Amino acid sequence: MIPALMVALLWLLFGGSHVGLAAVRGRFVARLGEFGFIAFFYAVAAVTFAALVMYYAEHRFEGAPGLALADISVLRWALIGVAVLGFMLTAPALISYPALPSALFGQPIRSPRGIEKISRHPFFAGIGLFALAHALLATRLVGTVFFGGLVLLVVVGIWHQDRKLLARRGAPYAAYLASTSAVPFAALLSGRQQLGWRELPFGALAAGFGLALALRQGHDALFASHGAWIIGVVLVGALIAGLNARRRSRRLSTAIPTGATAATGEP
Repeated sequence: MIPALMVALLWLLFGGSHVGLAAVRGRFVARLGEFGFIAFFYAVAAVTFAALVMYYAEHRFEGAPGLALADISVLRWALIGVAVLGFMLTAPALISYPALPSALFGQPIRSPRGIEKISRHPFFAGIGLFALAHALLATRLVGTVFFGGLVLLVVVGIWHQDRKLLARRGAPYAAYLASTSAVPFAALLSGRQQLGWRELPFGALAAGFGLALALRQGHDALFASHGAWIIGVVLVGALIAGLNARRRSRRLSTAIPTGATAATGEP
């Protein structure tokens, strides 16, 4: 029980530092400047995330048993399929993210197309599916808590991002929310969207499938060396994404007024 409790506390430290720093952002920006605050925020996030992954890597086989649905053959393969589907969503999401209305770039709001008809947050949704499957497959409670924390982070992240964009973009984004879904395939199943085969990014989906297979082959080594590989990939990826987001946001803010539509360029 202790490993699971420690992982839960480390998740609270990671998430709580995000919320706490965001709440006092103005004070830090006044003292450190915008770039100084971002650097400090990233440093705190990096340290707390590294502590979380390192602890889990060292204790992932300890403590109370988990749900262990991997022991049921049918459920095992079904959940592996869910995890693979999650990876298949993340690949096209990484490619299309800068153009998505749900991106935090002041991107023009337009009609949903392609992968966003499946989910308006395809990257978050893909990670959420992957984490949910692993939380249910985990043989130890510590694994269920570790991946369950990631699911919770995804849910809160989607809610927070939609809320922020709705306040910033107003009615156009409200209409976009009404016609799409965060939960994969929900808008399609409810009839709010229709997806044609030609809209699917088959190349990116295949790349995601290939990545899932590659990670499955090296599954046992992912948390080797105290989780250094995972920590490095996530932190470097987050740094690159953050710098690109800042640069693109600045460029778009001078090119298109906030709340503009793709068709007219007017609010």
